[in-house]
Amino acid sequence: MSDGHWDVRLATRAASDLADIVAWTATHFGTIQARVYADTVNAAVIELRAGPQINGVRSRTDLGADLYTLHVARHNRRGRHFILFRVAAAGRTIEVLRILHDAMDVAHHVPDEEP
Repeated sequence: MSDGHWDVRLATRAASDLADIVAWTATHFGTIQARVYADTVNAAVIELRAGPQINGVRSRTDLGADLYTLHVARHNRRGRHFILFRVAAAGRTIEVLRILHDAMDVAHHVPDEEP
């Protein structure tokens, strides 16, 4: 992209994760809180448009080559999830693979296949 921003794409599984998170939050905390939390997660995803070098990104070579995480609790927002992503081999594209709760054993939820 000519504006310097990166393209951020959600894999099918990441989009499903987000829908599940919002549904669970609505059931347990109400619709308003579900919207607030969806905004929190979406804000972190949008922030990745600045690239994989932003503050808070952690390299996760323990999970696989070229995997990174970014926690959604950023800029005074509260959250318990993180974004698992990789940088595409070609172009300025970030592929969001999963959106996982920070208490999960991440290694068991890393996708084997391409998004």
